[in-house]
Amino acid sequence: MQFYKKREFGAFISDSFNFFKLYGKNYFKNYILINGLLLTLTVAVVVFGFREIFGQLIGSNVGGESYYFERYFSENAGMLIVSAIIVFILFALLMIINYLYPVFYLKRITEGAQKVKTDEILGDFKRNAGRIAKMGIGMLFIVLPVMMILLGFSYLLMLIIIGFFLMLLFYPTAFNVSAFLMYDYFNTKRGFIESLSYSIRSQFSYPNGNEKSPYWKYWGASIIMFIIMYMITSVFTLIPMFFIYGSLLTSAPDGNFEENPFAGVAGVIFFIFYGFSMLASLLLSNLMYINAGLMYYDSRTDLHQKVELEEIETIGINE
Repeated sequence: MQFYKKREFGAFISDSFNFFKLYGKNYFKNYILINGLLLTLTVAVVVFGFREIFGQLIGSNVGGESYYFERYFSENAGMLIVSAIIVFILFALLMIINYLYPVFYLKRITEGAQKVKTDEILGDFKRNAGRIAKMGIGMLFIVLPVMMILLGFSYLLMLIIIGFFLMLLFYPTAFNVSAFLMYDYFNTKRGFIESLSYSIRSQFSYPNGNEKSPYWKYWGASIIMFIIMYMITSVFTLIPMFFIYGSLLTSAPDGNFEENPFAGVAGVIFFIFYGFSMLASLLLSNLMYINAGLMYYDSRTDLHQKVELEEIETIGINE
């Protein structure tokens, strides 16, 4: 499979699936070995933690005790703060691995590897620990604040309709910029600001500046992948919602809800499915990251000719 080449909109979608046909077994084997325990811990903490918090919140509301949740929070403030810190650390580690695993895996494949070993990817994480820390700081204090400002501005404009279109443009573009930033930062020797600059510029033009803007095909490919991911994961969230609403309607046909819907069997089923939904989202997000990687390689026109020449030379040697 050739990575450094120009692709049209449809090719991003088809080649993303072709990638998993070729490398999926090896890819997810390493992914589970590296990320499996962290995934399990995160899902478990979120499912059981959210069940407790939502149970207290909903239970106090349906019971007419408007200040019960505030009392619960004050009485268990220490536990909740520690739990929040644990969840934050788990999510931070999970996001780092989820975002960078595809980057390191694709980098090794583009360098000629047919199969990637787990210890090789772990070695990439260790060798790049300093750059990972710098990237995290840059994302937290530079990229995230700017994105939050733009997001807030788009929400304000929703009052005059145009905000809906801006939101539709903003989310895929923000994802692509973030993904390009990570691919460029760990595939080149550029600094964080240089890679950020490239990730923004490459959304709207190729380096030579003489070709048609790639913005719409990048945007469209991300939208399609997001829709595919949303449709699959929504199955895991719609089913438990029916259980919750069914429990509410059967337990209170007159409209007076006296019981906490998350306390019974329906609540357990809801959060089990919620956990599966979260797990499915994290696994399917790899499709979006690989798709973003193919878009990044599409943008690197400076390497297209070099790769083609190397392939021609290899064919000549084999003959």
